[in-house]
Amino acid sequence: MNKSELIKHVAESTDMKLAEASRVVETVFDTITDSLKKREQVAVAGFGTFVAKSRAAREGRNPATGKTIQIPARTSAAFKPAAALKDL
Repeated sequence: MNKSELIKHVAESTDMKLAEASRVVETVFDTITDSLKKREQVAVAGFGTFVAKSRAAREGRNPATGKTIQIPARTSAAFKPAAALKDL
């Protein structure tokens, strides 16, 4: 399922107009994104938790040349499913 299919499903399930459902889905995604930017976690009971994880700087290798390169530290988003979701 892609984003437009999700919006359509939300609209049909809630008897909303497509534009309203689109705003709702966009708002949910924006809220999760903004919270992760602030390094806050977003927990949805029965579904899971979105967290921002830090990765330390490290050395790597360029696969084409074999030369050692520096990979900078970065933050990435991660999702930990809830037990109920794992059981499905």
